[in-house]
Amino acid sequence: MDPVILSLIVFVAVVAMVSALAYVFTNVDSTKAEDRLDVFTGQKSAAGSTNNSIVKDELIREGMGGLSVVFNKLVKKLSNTRQFFEQADSPIRVDTFFIISMVLFGVGVLLAWIGRAPTHLYPVVGLCVGILPLGWLWMRRGRRLNKFAVQLPDALELIARALRSGHSLGSGLTVVVQEMPDPTSQEFGIACEEQNLGIPIEQTLQNMLKRIPNMDLQFFVTAVVIQKQAGGDMAEILEKIGKIVRDRFRIMGQVQALTGEGRISGVVLMVLPIALFFAVYYLNQEYIMLLFTEELGRKMIGVAAFLQVLGAICINKIVKIKI
Repeated sequence: MDPVILSLIVFVAVVAMVSALAYVFTNVDSTKAEDRLDVFTGQKSAAGSTNNSIVKDELIREGMGGLSVVFNKLVKKLSNTRQFFEQADSPIRVDTFFIISMVLFGVGVLLAWIGRAPTHLYPVVGLCVGILPLGWLWMRRGRRLNKFAVQLPDALELIARALRSGHSLGSGLTVVVQEMPDPTSQEFGIACEEQNLGIPIEQTLQNMLKRIPNMDLQFFVTAVVIQKQAGGDMAEILEKIGKIVRDRFRIMGQVQALTGEGRISGVVLMVLPIALFFAVYYLNQEYIMLLFTEELGRKMIGVAAFLQVLGAICINKIVKIKI
């Protein structure tokens, strides 16, 4: 087989594998409870809505089948690229990010050429180097969202104390901006600015929920919406939500400790075959090249890649316990 064609096949296979991993590991499909919260906060319509356009869209999606649903979800995620950068509080713009990724892809190809790697490995090495900015951005987003989740119970308690002392909910948000560190103060500051511009507080909180996809924050927004409509002791509700969030973090810590061995085993099992491949390649290049020059070897690589992805999915499903 022509090395160029083989390189393209390997490149497409690696891209497909990375995309599948990203899609599976970032699957944030809402549960029934989350759907009900979305209905309360106004982000979704009720099941009995008579909106003809929504009904038509549902019929079309059902008629297209499961593949179209997956494609629509993928397109939706790609369309939220700018929101992804906002969630990560990225210091660089989207266009600059893609330019850096392309430059690093070229650097990876150059490093493969300098290291005298086989031609069909050029796109693989380039892709591995090119996705480094994406990995950095993903970790930055995860750290920021986790930090917000940890700070949210304290923010809710501050708002509850402000309400008990006679302040309004808007003043309670201002107290959070003044007392809490980033990213909580930053997000609540945006909500306060929107409220000062005349946007209703329910809408400002819904906008913050779009920026910060957090289940506990969704409880807070739902409580505010219900309290505005039906009344009630808002301070007591916020204190109970804060207590529930703290208990959930305590249980989550115990689960993380119990599943630590499985997560480490998953990392080792994913990294070990790749590391062993490169070690054998530099020790005995002719031996490892049989995987690319022989038809059976290429089939073995395809099966190994598929089993790697399947194993990663299985391990992730085992150790990932939603609380």
